[in-house]
Amino acid sequence: RDINNRQKMAVTDVNAKEAITNFKVLERFNNNTLIECILETGRTHQIRVHLTQIGYPIVGDTTYSNGKNEWGIEGQCLHSETLGIIHPRTKEYMEFNAPMPEYFLNVIKILEQKYV
Repeated sequence: RDINNRQKMAVTDVNAKEAITNFKVLERFNNNTLIECILETGRTHQIRVHLTQIGYPIVGDTTYSNGKNEWGIEGQCLHSETLGIIHPRTKEYMEFNAPMPEYFLNVIKILEQKYV
């Protein structure tokens, strides 16, 4: 937890748990980058905290960025396309897929028109 704000998480070495986020750049724009993340761990707000820590807060994330929503979107440009779990009772692997939300696609379209 962030020692200054108990509602936020933080990168720290005080009472910390390991959190590993791997990412790959898919497309670069002027001041934005579309990435794909693969998580090795599943910590609360993990992607949001890690990306903010390295200077790349998520578009629409008012908690871990500058508190502003320059794009005026509802939500964040953070989407889980595929989620895989092992069912707790049957031990069967289950996978779920979801398309990217329209508002997220619109942000990408605007960035592509402006900067590609």
